[in-house]
Amino acid sequence: MSARASNPEYVNARVRSRRAVLFADEDYRKLIRMGPSEIARFMEETEYEREINALGTRFSGVDLIEYALNRNLAKHFDDLLDWSEGRLYDLIGRYLRKFDVWNVKTIIRGIYTETPTEEVSTDLIRAGELPDSTLDRLLEVDEIDDVIEILGGTVFYEPLSEAYQEFEETGALVSLENALDREFYEHLLDDLGRPQEGPDALYVEFLEAEIDFLNARNALRLARSGADLDPAAYYIEGGVLFTQAELSRLVGNYDELVDHIADSGRYGDRLGGALARLREADSLIQFEHAMDAALLEYADTLSSIYPVSVSAVLSYILAKEREVENIRAIARGREVGLTEAEIEDELVIL
Repeated sequence: MSARASNPEYVNARVRSRRAVLFADEDYRKLIRMGPSEIARFMEETEYEREINALGTRFSGVDLIEYALNRNLAKHFDDLLDWSEGRLYDLIGRYLRKFDVWNVKTIIRGIYTETPTEEVSTDLIRAGELPDSTLDRLLEVDEIDDVIEILGGTVFYEPLSEAYQEFEETGALVSLENALDREFYEHLLDDLGRPQEGPDALYVEFLEAEIDFLNARNALRLARSGADLDPAAYYIEGGVLFTQAELSRLVGNYDELVDHIADSGRYGDRLGGALARLREADSLIQFEHAMDAALLEYADTLSSIYPVSVSAVLSYILAKEREVENIRAIARGREVGLTEAEIEDELVIL
């Protein structure tokens, strides 16, 4: 851990200014009516100007948008670490390792679906700890076991190696993806304990919520996939909402699952609007978007309870991710000819 004093007041002031320029829901509704080139021009008039201009000579259309989005996202998250000191730096740094998980998952999915390397590369978010040289090597291989071999010496090697046998037996990526999630979330909480007050307590509370929502999302995915897999086997420790047995019981009944979240003392009082969207969701993608919105709403609530803490930074990270994913979904939807209504269904709107 860094010996320097923490500086949450300074970092939160910088984060507030960054959050103020994030796209509003009305901006997304404007973008839905634009083609990719118009979206790029719109972005050029925003804080994406530097990335659009730097990349505009090499890329166009959706490729330009996606490369600009990911470069901007990585820059913003690097800035968070540059601003932070002491304990705050440690807490933010360990959370940003989730982008290592994202990148490894993205590469594995690309191999599994035989997606062209260039398309996989545009989806990478180079904001974690894995160096660019390692990510570039991973992009060059054609087999998942080669990915695991390259990750030898990292924290991901052992869990992926153990999960690979199940992947070979079932052909389902969920075993590999869950191994990555478990490695990240369960070890993220390793030395934090369960503090009852102060900034660390809210940091842990946020992580517990993210684990709870991830468990609910994964369980519902498994239930609707038709695969003969036990949701309890993919349970991630660290949350507070479900036991393994409860998750297995609730996943077969969507209404009971949402009721369980609503009746919980922790979430029920703070997620009124998000829970209403969960009840209205009639598809898996709508449920997942509603869960994303609920987590963001919950992070915002925590940051308002204890403004000078890491909670405001985590809330900003989620909000920035939401902006990038929404713009990407709009650009891709326009490219393939989706209707405005179909594109809007792909967005996380609060």
